[in-house]
Amino acid sequence: MILITGHVILTPEHRGRMIALGAEHSARSRAEPGCLAHNCHVDVENPDRLMFVEEWESVDAVRAHFALPASRAFVADMRALSPEPPAIRIHAAEDITAKLMG
Repeated sequence: MILITGHVILTPEHRGRMIALGAEHSARSRAEPGCLAHNCHVDVENPDRLMFVEEWESVDAVRAHFALPASRAFVADMRALSPEPPAIRIHAAEDITAKLMG
């Protein structure tokens, strides 16, 4: 499984639009092949940060996601609206819930 975390800094003048764009992007992404989960959340410790948490079946699914025009447009929009570039971390992950929780 591929786990992606990321965030973008919200600005007062674009906050509503940025949150709407994030929610639309997550909903659109969840419909893509290989997407297991894709959600955005306002950080409760820093309400000016919009967080993204994604789970994908494979690297190929992530590559296909990043190649879509809608995904590229989303990143470009967020870069234009935020005072900082979006941050992203991509990890190969193993689900060990059963090992830890019994």
